[in-house]
Amino acid sequence: MDDLTVERVLRTVESIPRGRVASYGQVGDVCGVGPRLVGRIMSQWGSGVTWWRVTSADGDLPAPLLARALDAWDEEGIALKPNGRGCRIARYRADHEQLVADARRAWADLPEE
Repeated sequence: MDDLTVERVLRTVESIPRGRVASYGQVGDVCGVGPRLVGRIMSQWGSGVTWWRVTSADGDLPAPLLARALDAWDEEGIALKPNGRGCRIARYRADHEQLVADARRAWADLPEE
């Protein structure tokens, strides 16, 4: 993976609005990469961005991440779903077209591919 891809993923994550989440696949779609690569980038470089806004396609987070995300979710108004594993992604998912537009603006100073 190259530095440009890493930067695009991180800037896209930062573009997810407060109180909203996006799945690894949604972030990957915006960036033109797969969800596994998004996950790898987030695990290696994501600690400095709003990582708690990136979930599985079901709105879930692994237990160790969820425990760390709860305060941020509470502050942003993201409620846990009844099973306690994540949020209702249908309710909190970031609007895809808006995320694309916001991410592209965040990439404005990056070189083209």
